[in-house]
Order: sequence, then C-alpha cells, then structure tokens
Amino acid sequence: MAERPDPGALTAVMPRATVVGMADAEIVERIRELRPLIRRNAVRAEHERRVPDEVVVALTGTGVHRMNVPARYGGYQTPLRTQIDVFAEIAVECASTAWVTLGQAGVSYIAALFPDEAQDDFFTGPSGPDVRIGGTLVPGATAVPYDGGYRVDGASAFATGCHHAQWHLLTAAVVPAEGQPQEGPPEMVWVAVPMSELEILDDWDATGLAGTGSNTVVARDIPVPAHRVLPVGPMLAGQTPSKTNADDPFYRMPVLLLFCAWAASAALGLGRAAMTEFGERIHRRGITYTFYERQNEATVTHLQAAEAQMRISAAELVAARLIDEIETKARDDGSYTPQERARIRAESGYLTRLCKEAVDLLASAAGASSLQRDVPMQRIVRDIQALCLHSFINPATNLEIYGRVLSGVDPGTPFL
Repeated sequence: MAERPDPGALTAVMPRATVVGMADAEIVERIRELRPLIRRNAVRAEHERRVPDEVVVALTGTGVHRMNVPARYGGYQTPLRTQIDVFAEIAVECASTAWVTLGQAGVSYIAALFPDEAQDDFFTGPSGPDVRIGGTLVPGATAVPYDGGYRVDGASAFATGCHHAQWHLLTAAVVPAEGQPQEGPPEMVWVAVPMSELEILDDWDATGLAGTGSNTVVARDIPVPAHRVLPVGPMLAGQTPSKTNADDPFYRMPVLLLFCAWAASAALGLGRAAMTEFGERIHRRGITYTFYERQNEATVTHLQAAEAQMRISAAELVAARLIDEIETKARDDGSYTPQERARIRAESGYLTRLCKEAVDLLASAAGASSLQRDVPMQRIVRDIQALCLHSFINPATNLEIYGRVLSGVDPGTPFL
C-alpha cells in the first residue's frame, strides 16, 4: 500500500467563514494568487507523482472544491464559465495540479446527484463543503447485493488525486450473489466509499500528467449502504435520485458534457503556458547556426508565434460556444438532441487538438535547451499529449462519434 497523508489533516489555510458566498471573480483571483506556489511545486509534483500537500491545502482554502457543491451545504454552484477559467489558470502552471483539482471538483457534481442522505454523508462531514471526492468511470469492481446494500470488491485504475481524497466513487458492475443466475448484462453503478477503506497501489508512474497521483485503488469486500449507490445509465440519461436538487437548473447540465468541458480547460491552460514560455525564451536566445542573435527577430519566429496564438484563440472561441450552450440549456429545460450532445463532445476534443497543435509548433521552435527537465516547455508537451489520450476529449474518437450522428447512424456509445 502506498503511503498517503491523512486527508482530514489537510485543512484549508483560510477560515471557512471567509469563503462562504465568494463571488465568481474572487475565486478566480484567489487561484491567480496561488499560481507562483503551484509553479514552484510543478517539478516536485512530477517527482513525487502526486500534488504536494501544501498545494492541496492552499487550493482547498480558495473554495475551489465548493464550486459544484449544493448551496444548502455552503457550496457555490459556480457558473461553468468561471470553473473553466479557474481550471485553466491552474493548468498554466501545472497541468497535473489542474487535472486533480478539476477531477475532484467535478466528481462533487456527481456526488450532488446521489440520494440526499448520501449528500449529507459527503458534505456535512469533518471537511464540510470543502470535501475532496475522487472517482473513476473505469469498471473494475463488482457489487453484490447484500443486506439492503452491496458488498464491493475489486480494483479501479486511474483514481486521480486519491492520496488527498476523503471519498471515492468507485464504478462497479452489479452481479448476483454466488449461486444466483445473472439475468441480462450487469448494471453499472457508482458506489461511494470512504478513502480510508480503500487500498492504494503504488502503480502510477507516467510520462504525462505525472503528478496526478492516478493510482489504482482496491476495494476488498467493503459493505456499502444502498443510499450511497448511483446507477450510471439513468444518470447519463438525466435521471437521478436526489429529490432536493431535482428541480435545480444547475444540476440539469449533462455530466459527460461537463467532464468534456472541464478536461478541455486543461488544454487551454497548457496552450497559454506554452505561448508564455515561448515568448519569454525568444528574447533570451538566438537561433543556432544562423545569424540571428535573438530568436524574436527572425521572420520564422513571427510566423510560428502568430500561427500558435491563432490556434489557441480559435480553441478559446470553441470553448466559449460550448460553455454558453451548456449553461443556456440548463436554464431552459435541459434537453438535448443526440446531435447536440455529440457536437459538444466533438468540440471539446477539437479545441484540445488545436491547443496541442499550438504546443507542438512552439515546442519544435524552442530549441534543444527546452528539453531540460527544469524548463516547463518539455513538461507542457508531455502533459498535453497525455491529455489528448483521455477518452473524454480524444480528438479522433470524438470526431468519429459526431460524424456517425451526422451520417444518420447510432453514435456507438451511451456516453453523450
């Protein structure tokens, strides 16, 4: 089992009363104030394969984990546009830290769709609305009906931020007890388990997003009461058991599309980071084996910088459009056509690809010295490559899904 800090001991640096009711602009500004701390710890996060404790504490103190927590618990129900700004600001300095933060803040949205009794468990515990909840959508565990609830057993990989989480939403397949017949395909559910009851395997050692602590977590015959279970299929269709949040427009936003938008925010931050890094380097170095003593004086540099910035700007426009549609529909009736869902998912992948193309262009012009591990550019390249491999925003997969719908065939996935 990997060592991990006591999540309950990682208290916020701000008194809770100072963050309740925080304005949207204020939370973005608090994140900006933390950027130097996040930047200083980016290399350390890579080496330790998880976000350092002091960064987690500081981020928790901004109220970032409250953004999707219901207001009745002291949460903010922060507009999606502000959330994207927050996560992108973090990603400018460290994509691993952004990925952990957006993952846990996003999973709190799912937690708010659980039965109300489970929400009381999550949001009125020792950490209150600042609770950090992790989760995975990779089914590797089983849930066997038992005494009104379930007994859960199995492993779940890619449990981002598990070392600092207090709860984890584990994806499990419901299977009958031994000796009972299985009727039809197993139902997929999320089961909420305290992290203290899960084992963390020391198996996260990646080249991209290396500091996310996305280890495998293991459940060993853990009892889970029925109120801490959320069926995945109905949830994707907009049917959730929370009675208190049922009529709240904020919780009408489709979970899958939200995760596409949140994940894409990291690409925006990485694109901006590459642009800033490139802009600083070209004034300090020349182009080897040419007469240019300053790279910023070369025509090729002007073309590279302009092309990269145009791709990042185009990505920002795509992001603004899909964010506006998700928020607008939530205020209306929250309904989507399959084509609209597929398009928004495709747009999240497309803007991520635009940012990757910008990063690749800038990195190819940054010179061999940018390969040094203490130079952010090489880490930006590895992180955005890893980001593009994630199924939520994989550019090729998302384009295929959208193309299938445009061509009048089934999208080939329920994850829309």
